[in-house]
Amino acid sequence: MRRLWLLFAQTATLCLVILLIVYTLKPEWLHKLSPAGKGVHFSTIALEPTIPVLEAPLNASAPVGYSAAAKRAMPSVVNIYTTKEIKRIRNPLLNDPFFKRFFDDGPNSQPEKQSSLGSGVIVSPSGYIITNNHVVNSADEIDVVLSDNRKAIAKVVGSDPETDLALIKIDLPDLPAITLGHLENASVGDIVLAIGNPFGVGQTITMGIISALGRNDLKINTFENFIQTDAAINPGNSGGALIDTNGNLLGINSAIFSQSGGSLGIGFAIPVTTVKSVMEDLIASGHVIRGWIGVEPQEITPELAENFGVQENTGTLIAGVVRDGPADRAGVKPGDILIRVNDAPVTDRISMMNLIAQLPPNKKARLTFLRQGKKLSLDVLVGTRRQPAIAQDESEEEHE
Repeated sequence: MRRLWLLFAQTATLCLVILLIVYTLKPEWLHKLSPAGKGVHFSTIALEPTIPVLEAPLNASAPVGYSAAAKRAMPSVVNIYTTKEIKRIRNPLLNDPFFKRFFDDGPNSQPEKQSSLGSGVIVSPSGYIITNNHVVNSADEIDVVLSDNRKAIAKVVGSDPETDLALIKIDLPDLPAITLGHLENASVGDIVLAIGNPFGVGQTITMGIISALGRNDLKINTFENFIQTDAAINPGNSGGALIDTNGNLLGINSAIFSQSGGSLGIGFAIPVTTVKSVMEDLIASGHVIRGWIGVEPQEITPELAENFGVQENTGTLIAGVVRDGPADRAGVKPGDILIRVNDAPVTDRISMMNLIAQLPPNKKARLTFLRQGKKLSLDVLVGTRRQPAIAQDESEEEHE
Protein backbone atom coordinates (compact mmCIF):
# COMPACT_ATOMS: atom_id res chain seq x y z
CA MET A 1 0.00 0.00 0.00
CA ARG A 2 2.80 2.35 0.87
CA ARG A 3 4.46 1.68 -2.47
CA LEU A 4 1.23 2.57 -4.27
CA TRP A 5 0.98 5.96 -2.47
CA LEU A 6 4.61 6.71 -3.29
CA LEU A 7 4.02 5.84 -6.96
CA PHE A 8 0.90 8.06 -7.02
CA ALA A 9 2.77 11.00 -5.48
CA GLN A 10 5.63 10.69 -7.96
CA THR A 11 3.20 10.46 -10.91
CA ALA A 12 1.23 13.52 -9.72
CA THR A 13 4.42 15.54 -9.24
CA LEU A 14 5.65 14.60 -12.70
CA CYS A 15 2.32 15.61 -14.27
CA LEU A 16 2.39 19.01 -12.54
CA VAL A 17 5.97 19.61 -13.74
CA ILE A 18 5.00 18.71 -17.32
CA LEU A 19 1.91 20.94 -17.11
CA LEU A 20 3.97 23.88 -15.81
CA ILE A 21 6.55 23.48 -18.59
CA VAL A 22 3.83 23.35 -21.26
CA TYR A 23 2.08 26.43 -19.79
CA THR A 24 5.36 28.36 -19.76
CA LEU A 25 6.66 27.36 -23.21
CA LYS A 26 3.56 26.43 -25.24
CA PRO A 27 0.46 27.95 -23.65
CA GLU A 28 -1.46 27.70 -26.95
CA TRP A 29 -1.50 23.85 -26.59
CA LEU A 30 -3.69 24.22 -23.49
CA HIS A 31 -6.16 26.47 -25.39
CA LYS A 32 -6.45 23.75 -28.04
CA LEU A 33 -7.29 21.24 -25.36
CA SER A 34 -10.08 23.46 -23.97
CA PRO A 35 -12.34 24.47 -26.87
CA ALA A 36 -15.25 26.88 -26.37
CA GLY A 37 -13.80 28.04 -23.12
CA LYS A 38 -13.92 24.64 -21.47
CA GLY A 39 -11.09 23.03 -19.67
CA VAL A 40 -8.43 24.28 -17.34
CA HIS A 41 -7.79 28.10 -17.16
CA PHE A 42 -4.72 29.77 -15.70
CA SER A 43 -4.61 33.40 -14.50
CA THR A 44 -1.73 35.64 -13.51
CA ILE A 45 -1.65 37.43 -10.16
CA ALA A 46 -0.73 41.16 -10.26
CA LEU A 47 1.58 42.06 -7.41
CA GLU A 48 0.53 45.26 -5.67
CA PRO A 49 3.13 47.76 -4.41
CA THR A 50 3.84 47.76 -0.72
CA ILE A 51 2.81 51.47 -0.48
CA PRO A 52 0.27 53.43 -2.51
CA VAL A 53 1.96 55.59 -5.17
CA LEU A 54 0.85 57.88 -7.98
CA GLU A 55 2.42 57.27 -11.37
CA ALA A 56 2.04 59.58 -14.36
CA PRO A 57 0.77 58.07 -17.59
CA LEU A 58 3.30 57.44 -20.32
CA ASN A 59 1.77 60.08 -22.59
CA ALA A 60 1.67 62.80 -19.92
CA SER A 61 2.89 66.19 -21.22
CA ALA A 62 5.63 68.17 -19.48
CA PRO A 63 4.60 71.13 -17.30
CA VAL A 64 4.40 74.48 -19.05
CA GLY A 65 7.56 76.56 -18.46
CA TYR A 66 8.74 80.04 -19.39
CA SER A 67 11.15 79.12 -22.17
CA ALA A 68 9.04 80.94 -24.76
CA ALA A 69 9.23 84.20 -22.79
CA ALA A 70 12.96 83.75 -22.23
CA LYS A 71 13.66 83.03 -25.90
CA ARG A 72 11.70 86.09 -26.89
CA ALA A 73 13.45 88.53 -24.54
CA MET A 74 16.99 87.20 -24.09
CA PRO A 75 18.31 88.34 -27.52
CA SER A 76 17.39 91.92 -26.54
CA VAL A 77 19.53 91.90 -23.38
CA VAL A 78 23.19 92.82 -23.89
CA ASN A 79 26.34 92.70 -21.80
CA ILE A 80 28.05 96.02 -21.15
CA TYR A 81 31.75 96.35 -20.33
CA THR A 82 33.12 99.75 -19.39
CA THR A 83 36.61 101.07 -18.73
CA LYS A 84 37.71 104.37 -17.26
CA GLU A 85 41.04 105.86 -16.32
CA ILE A 86 41.81 106.64 -12.69
CA LYS A 87 44.61 109.13 -12.27
CA ARG A 88 46.65 108.88 -9.11
CA ILE A 89 47.30 112.09 -7.19
CA ARG A 90 51.04 112.66 -7.37
CA ASN A 91 52.66 113.66 -4.11
CA PRO A 92 54.21 117.13 -4.57
CA LEU A 93 57.30 116.01 -2.63
CA LEU A 94 58.17 113.68 -5.52
CA ASN A 95 58.88 116.73 -7.67
CA ASP A 96 61.76 117.65 -5.39
CA PRO A 97 65.10 116.49 -6.92
CA PHE A 98 66.29 115.22 -3.54
CA PHE A 99 63.34 112.82 -3.11
CA LYS A 100 63.45 111.78 -6.78
CA ARG A 101 66.79 110.10 -6.06
CA PHE A 102 65.19 107.79 -3.49
CA PHE A 103 61.67 107.31 -4.84
CA ASP A 104 60.88 106.21 -8.37
CA ASP A 105 57.13 106.19 -8.81
CA GLY A 106 57.59 104.36 -12.13
CA PRO A 107 54.29 102.80 -13.24
CA ASN A 108 52.44 104.68 -10.50
CA SER A 109 52.81 107.81 -12.59
CA GLN A 110 50.68 106.24 -15.32
CA PRO A 111 46.88 106.40 -15.09
CA GLU A 112 45.22 103.13 -14.13
CA LYS A 113 42.30 101.62 -15.99
CA GLN A 114 39.31 100.32 -14.04
CA SER A 115 36.87 97.88 -15.63
CA SER A 116 33.29 97.11 -14.67
CA LEU A 117 30.38 95.25 -16.13
CA GLY A 118 26.62 95.51 -16.37
CA SER A 119 23.70 94.83 -18.66
CA GLY A 120 21.44 96.73 -21.00
CA VAL A 121 18.26 96.27 -23.01
CA ILE A 122 17.80 97.02 -26.71
CA VAL A 123 14.66 99.15 -26.93
CA SER A 124 14.81 100.10 -30.60
CA PRO A 125 16.03 98.39 -33.81
CA SER A 126 17.87 101.63 -34.58
CA GLY A 127 20.38 100.83 -31.83
CA TYR A 128 19.11 102.52 -28.67
CA ILE A 129 19.92 100.63 -25.45
CA ILE A 130 18.58 101.54 -22.00
CA THR A 131 20.71 100.78 -18.95
CA ASN A 132 21.52 102.17 -15.50
CA ASN A 133 23.35 105.45 -15.21
CA HIS A 134 25.74 103.97 -12.64
CA VAL A 135 26.78 101.33 -15.21
CA VAL A 136 28.10 103.84 -17.77
CA ASN A 137 28.70 106.92 -15.62
CA SER A 138 32.17 108.46 -16.22
CA ALA A 139 33.15 105.59 -18.53
CA ASP A 140 35.84 106.34 -21.12
CA GLU A 141 34.86 103.39 -23.29
CA ILE A 142 31.63 101.35 -23.44
CA ASP A 143 31.74 97.94 -25.15
CA VAL A 144 28.48 96.13 -25.88
CA VAL A 145 28.29 92.39 -26.55
CA LEU A 146 25.07 90.93 -27.97
CA SER A 147 23.69 87.47 -27.28
CA ASP A 148 24.86 86.38 -30.76
CA ASN A 149 28.41 87.48 -29.80
CA ARG A 150 28.42 90.57 -32.03
CA LYS A 151 30.34 93.47 -30.49
CA ALA A 152 30.11 97.23 -30.82
CA ILE A 153 31.36 100.39 -29.14
CA ALA A 154 28.51 102.48 -27.72
CA LYS A 155 28.16 106.21 -27.22
CA VAL A 156 26.09 107.87 -24.52
CA VAL A 157 22.98 109.63 -25.83
CA GLY A 158 22.01 111.02 -22.43
CA SER A 159 21.66 110.13 -18.77
CA ASP A 160 19.37 110.88 -15.85
CA PRO A 161 21.10 110.42 -12.47
CA GLU A 162 17.89 111.18 -10.58
CA THR A 163 16.26 107.97 -11.84
CA ASP A 164 19.58 106.14 -12.47
CA LEU A 165 18.80 105.61 -16.17
CA ALA A 166 21.02 106.16 -19.19
CA LEU A 167 20.52 105.76 -22.93
CA ILE A 168 23.36 104.55 -25.14
CA LYS A 169 23.48 103.78 -28.87
CA ILE A 170 25.29 101.29 -31.08
CA ASP A 171 25.49 100.98 -34.86
CA LEU A 172 24.69 97.41 -35.90
CA PRO A 173 22.08 95.96 -38.29
CA ASP A 174 19.18 93.66 -37.43
CA LEU A 175 19.01 94.45 -33.72
CA PRO A 176 16.36 92.50 -31.73
CA ALA A 177 14.40 95.13 -29.80
CA ILE A 178 12.38 94.11 -26.76
CA THR A 179 8.62 94.66 -26.51
CA LEU A 180 7.59 97.13 -23.81
CA GLY A 181 4.95 95.77 -21.43
CA HIS A 182 2.09 97.42 -19.54
CA LEU A 183 2.80 97.87 -15.86
CA GLU A 184 -0.84 98.75 -15.17
CA ASN A 185 -1.71 95.12 -15.92
CA ALA A 186 0.86 93.77 -13.43
CA SER A 187 -0.07 92.76 -9.89
CA VAL A 188 1.73 91.69 -6.75
CA GLY A 189 2.29 87.94 -6.97
CA ASP A 190 2.78 87.84 -10.76
CA ILE A 191 5.72 85.76 -11.95
CA VAL A 192 8.61 87.72 -13.44
CA LEU A 193 11.99 86.82 -14.95
CA ALA A 194 15.23 88.78 -14.50
CA ILE A 195 17.81 88.66 -17.30
CA GLY A 196 21.38 89.91 -17.02
CA ASN A 197 25.06 89.05 -16.73
CA PRO A 198 25.69 88.40 -13.01
CA PHE A 199 29.35 88.34 -11.97
CA GLY A 200 30.30 88.21 -15.66
CA VAL A 201 29.47 84.50 -15.97
CA GLY A 202 27.33 85.12 -19.06
CA GLN A 203 23.70 85.79 -19.79
CA THR A 204 21.55 84.32 -17.03
CA ILE A 205 17.84 84.24 -16.31
CA THR A 206 16.28 83.96 -12.84
CA MET A 207 12.67 83.67 -11.75
CA GLY A 208 10.63 85.27 -8.97
CA ILE A 209 7.46 87.19 -8.34
CA ILE A 210 6.49 90.83 -8.01
CA SER A 211 6.84 91.39 -4.26
CA ALA A 212 5.55 94.97 -4.25
CA LEU A 213 4.76 97.87 -6.57
CA GLY A 214 5.42 101.58 -6.14
CA ARG A 215 8.26 101.27 -3.62
CA ASN A 216 9.67 104.71 -2.81
CA ASP A 217 11.53 106.66 -0.15
CA LEU A 218 14.33 104.07 -0.22
CA LYS A 219 17.01 106.77 -0.56
CA ILE A 220 18.39 105.10 -3.71
CA ASN A 221 17.33 107.66 -6.32
CA THR A 222 15.74 111.09 -6.17
CA PHE A 223 12.63 109.90 -8.01
CA GLU A 224 11.57 106.38 -7.05
CA ASN A 225 8.70 104.14 -8.05
CA PHE A 226 10.35 100.74 -7.85
CA ILE A 227 9.07 97.26 -8.64
CA GLN A 228 10.25 95.00 -5.82
CA THR A 229 11.00 91.39 -6.74
CA ASP A 230 12.58 88.31 -5.22
CA ALA A 231 14.08 87.21 -8.55
CA ALA A 232 17.82 86.90 -7.93
CA ILE A 233 19.67 90.12 -8.89
CA ASN A 234 23.44 90.19 -8.42
CA PRO A 235 26.41 92.36 -9.47
CA GLY A 236 26.35 92.56 -13.27
CA ASN A 237 22.54 92.42 -13.46
CA SER A 238 22.28 96.22 -13.33
CA GLY A 239 20.57 97.53 -16.45
CA GLY A 240 19.15 94.13 -17.34
CA ALA A 241 15.53 93.32 -18.06
CA LEU A 242 12.70 92.35 -15.74
CA ILE A 243 10.08 90.72 -17.97
CA ASP A 244 6.63 89.16 -17.60
CA THR A 245 5.76 85.61 -18.64
CA ASN A 246 5.07 86.82 -22.19
CA GLY A 247 8.57 88.20 -22.59
CA ASN A 248 7.53 91.87 -22.37
CA LEU A 249 9.67 94.41 -20.50
CA LEU A 250 8.28 95.48 -17.11
CA GLY A 251 11.35 97.17 -15.67
CA ILE A 252 15.12 97.72 -15.61
CA ASN A 253 16.92 95.93 -12.78
CA SER A 254 18.71 98.54 -10.73
CA ALA A 255 19.49 97.76 -7.09
CA ILE A 256 19.24 95.28 -4.25
CA PHE A 257 18.88 95.53 -0.50
CA SER A 258 21.86 93.65 0.88
CA GLN A 259 24.45 93.86 3.61
CA SER A 260 26.66 91.21 2.00
CA GLY A 261 26.64 92.31 -1.64
CA GLY A 262 24.72 89.23 -2.79
CA SER A 263 21.04 88.68 -3.48
CA LEU A 264 18.85 88.28 -0.41
CA GLY A 265 15.57 88.20 -2.31
CA ILE A 266 14.93 91.96 -2.18
CA GLY A 267 15.64 93.50 -5.57
CA PHE A 268 14.37 96.68 -7.21
CA ALA A 269 13.62 97.47 -10.83
CA ILE A 270 12.78 100.82 -12.43
CA PRO A 271 9.29 100.46 -13.97
CA VAL A 272 8.75 100.59 -17.72
CA THR A 273 6.54 103.67 -17.32
CA THR A 274 9.52 105.64 -16.00
CA VAL A 275 11.79 104.11 -18.64
CA LYS A 276 9.55 105.28 -21.50
CA SER A 277 9.24 108.82 -20.12
CA VAL A 278 12.97 109.23 -19.50
CA MET A 279 13.91 107.63 -22.81
CA GLU A 280 11.74 110.04 -24.81
CA ASP A 281 13.36 113.06 -23.15
CA LEU A 282 16.88 111.70 -23.60
CA ILE A 283 16.30 111.07 -27.31
CA ALA A 284 14.77 114.52 -27.77
CA SER A 285 17.25 116.64 -25.82
CA GLY A 286 19.90 114.43 -24.17
CA HIS A 287 18.57 115.16 -20.69
CA VAL A 288 15.30 114.97 -18.74
CA ILE A 289 13.28 118.16 -18.36
CA ARG A 290 11.40 118.46 -15.07
CA GLY A 291 9.42 121.17 -13.38
CA TRP A 292 10.69 123.03 -10.31
CA ILE A 293 9.12 125.59 -7.96
CA GLY A 294 11.87 126.05 -5.36
CA VAL A 295 10.52 124.65 -2.12
CA GLU A 296 11.77 122.24 0.53
CA PRO A 297 9.03 119.71 1.32
CA GLN A 298 8.67 117.90 4.64
CA GLU A 299 6.53 114.89 5.51
CA ILE A 300 3.61 115.61 7.83
CA THR A 301 4.04 113.50 10.96
CA PRO A 302 1.13 112.70 13.29
CA GLU A 303 2.38 115.42 15.64
CA LEU A 304 2.51 118.01 12.86
CA ALA A 305 -0.91 116.93 11.60
CA GLU A 306 -2.35 117.53 15.08
CA ASN A 307 -0.66 120.93 15.40
CA PHE A 308 -1.83 122.12 11.99
CA GLY A 309 -5.30 120.60 12.38
CA VAL A 310 -5.10 118.40 9.29
CA GLN A 311 -5.53 114.69 8.68
CA GLU A 312 -2.58 112.41 8.10
CA ASN A 313 -1.68 111.59 4.49
CA THR A 314 -3.03 114.96 3.45
CA GLY A 315 -0.56 117.25 1.74
CA THR A 316 3.05 118.04 2.50
CA LEU A 317 4.53 120.79 4.64
CA ILE A 318 6.56 123.52 2.95
CA ALA A 319 9.53 123.73 5.31
CA GLY A 320 11.53 126.20 3.23
CA VAL A 321 11.21 128.42 0.16
CA VAL A 322 14.10 129.29 -2.17
CA ARG A 323 14.59 133.05 -2.22
CA ASP A 324 13.45 134.60 -5.51
CA GLY A 325 12.39 131.16 -6.78
CA PRO A 326 9.08 130.47 -8.55
CA ALA A 327 7.23 129.70 -5.30
CA ASP A 328 8.67 132.70 -3.52
CA ARG A 329 7.63 135.04 -6.32
CA ALA A 330 4.11 133.58 -6.25
CA GLY A 331 3.73 134.22 -2.50
CA VAL A 332 4.32 130.75 -1.01
CA LYS A 333 5.54 130.90 2.60
CA PRO A 334 7.21 128.39 4.95
CA GLY A 335 4.53 126.64 7.00
CA ASP A 336 2.08 126.38 4.11
CA ILE A 337 0.69 122.89 3.44
CA LEU A 338 0.48 121.99 -0.24
CA ILE A 339 -2.63 119.84 -0.79
CA ARG A 340 -3.19 120.03 -4.56
CA VAL A 341 -1.22 120.57 -7.77
CA ASN A 342 -3.68 121.67 -10.45
CA ASP A 343 -6.39 119.00 -10.13
CA ALA A 344 -4.19 116.29 -8.56
CA PRO A 345 -4.26 115.76 -4.77
CA VAL A 346 -0.98 115.71 -2.84
CA THR A 347 -0.83 112.87 -0.32
CA ASP A 348 2.81 113.02 0.81
CA ARG A 349 6.26 114.38 -0.02
CA ILE A 350 6.91 111.77 -2.73
CA SER A 351 3.68 112.47 -4.59
CA MET A 352 4.36 116.21 -4.39
CA MET A 353 7.85 115.80 -5.93
CA ASN A 354 6.50 113.63 -8.75
CA LEU A 355 3.63 116.01 -9.51
CA ILE A 356 5.90 119.07 -9.59
CA ALA A 357 8.46 117.25 -11.77
CA GLN A 358 5.77 116.48 -14.35
CA LEU A 359 4.81 120.15 -14.75
CA PRO A 360 6.04 121.77 -17.98
CA PRO A 361 8.53 124.58 -17.31
CA ASN A 362 7.71 128.18 -18.21
CA LYS A 363 4.00 127.54 -17.74
CA LYS A 364 1.77 128.44 -14.82
CA ALA A 365 0.36 125.83 -12.45
CA ARG A 366 -2.32 126.38 -9.84
CA LEU A 367 -1.22 125.18 -6.41
CA THR A 368 -3.65 124.90 -3.49
CA PHE A 369 -2.37 125.34 0.07
CA LEU A 370 -3.64 125.35 3.63
CA ARG A 371 -2.48 128.45 5.47
CA GLN A 372 -3.61 128.84 9.07
CA GLY A 373 -6.47 126.44 8.44
CA LYS A 374 -7.76 128.26 5.34
CA LYS A 375 -7.47 127.20 1.70
CA LEU A 376 -5.37 129.39 -0.58
CA SER A 377 -4.76 129.00 -4.33
CA LEU A 378 -1.72 130.52 -6.01
CA ASP A 379 -0.57 130.54 -9.64
CA VAL A 380 3.12 129.62 -9.87
CA LEU A 381 5.25 130.06 -13.00
CA VAL A 382 7.10 126.73 -13.08
CA GLY A 383 10.87 126.75 -13.50
CA THR A 384 13.25 124.05 -14.77
CA ARG A 385 14.81 121.61 -12.34
CA ARG A 386 18.58 121.43 -12.52
CA GLN A 387 20.28 118.08 -12.79
CA PRO A 388 22.60 117.17 -9.93
CA ALA A 389 26.31 117.35 -10.64
CA ILE A 390 26.88 113.94 -9.03
CA ALA A 391 24.62 111.04 -8.16
CA GLN A 392 23.45 110.43 -4.65
CA ASP A 393 25.61 108.48 -2.27
CA GLU A 394 24.65 104.84 -1.98
CA SER A 395 23.25 103.54 1.30
CA GLU A 396 22.49 100.01 2.43
CA GLU A 397 20.48 99.59 -0.74
CA GLU A 398 23.28 98.79 -3.16
CA HIS A 399 23.41 99.28 -6.90
CA GLU A 400 24.32 96.05 -8.63
